[in-house]
Amino acid sequence: IFVPTMNKALMAGTLGLVIGFGTSSNLAAAYGVAVTTTMVITSLLMNVVVRRLWGWSWPVSILFSTPFLIVNLSFFSAAIVKIPHGGWFPLLVGLFLFVIMSTWRRGRQIIGERLATQVLPTDVLVESLKLAPPARVPGIAVFMAGNPNGTPPVLLHNLKYNKVLHEKVILLTIVNEEVSHVKTQDRIEVRHISDGMYRVIAHYGFMESPDVREILDLCGPAGLPINIREVAFFLSRERLIPTKKPGMALWRERLFSLMSRNALGPSSYYNLPPNQVIEMGIQIEM
Repeated sequence: IFVPTMNKALMAGTLGLVIGFGTSSNLAAAYGVAVTTTMVITSLLMNVVVRRLWGWSWPVSILFSTPFLIVNLSFFSAAIVKIPHGGWFPLLVGLFLFVIMSTWRRGRQIIGERLATQVLPTDVLVESLKLAPPARVPGIAVFMAGNPNGTPPVLLHNLKYNKVLHEKVILLTIVNEEVSHVKTQDRIEVRHISDGMYRVIAHYGFMESPDVREILDLCGPAGLPINIREVAFFLSRERLIPTKKPGMALWRERLFSLMSRNALGPSSYYNLPPNQVIEMGIQIEM
């Protein structure tokens, strides 16, 4: 997967290493530790593959992977003595990247758990709207929903503070599949919830970039014609508050909050028309 920003960062890091170590002999220690550690990790992961994907038994998988591990451990043991001479650098970089990636993954899990407590089942919302119908205003409102079954908190906030509902309401969820590409005919699902309310689920592969304009265009053939010029997109802007609640250490919560503030915004990621986006703040205690 080609990520231009990461490619530029790798270029800058490579140039910095060459300048910092000065000579190829000085750089050899760092290179040797990096390569041999990768070989050992690959051998361990191969055991996971043959167990989980191929379904081999423990004795057979260990018998298969042990020869590779022995050879790679011999190289690793020879290179590990070079840690004081520059081998510490790839280990430090690996630790740094692991902390960053694991903090982001765990942070998103915590946010999902916190938001799940605020998600109202769709059928409960429909019944409450029947008992106390809000004023309906012309137009189409698209509410981005991370949960494909519940009601997004931003819709509840809009009802609570604006006390109106658009004539046509679409709950849009984008699902990332574990395939590289999704065929156009399998891109979207359209479900009718109640009068004027629909749920649209769009599927994208990991090599594709979600495009809300494309999704809305595909809704027409699926029986839900939409004029994008009439659409208002409602997003939630999360304000993260680090706390001492169980989940992550306080310093990792602050790190995750910093990364979230610098992450690509949903408007750009989903290719939303900037002048048609309405953001509503949601405060989440980590």
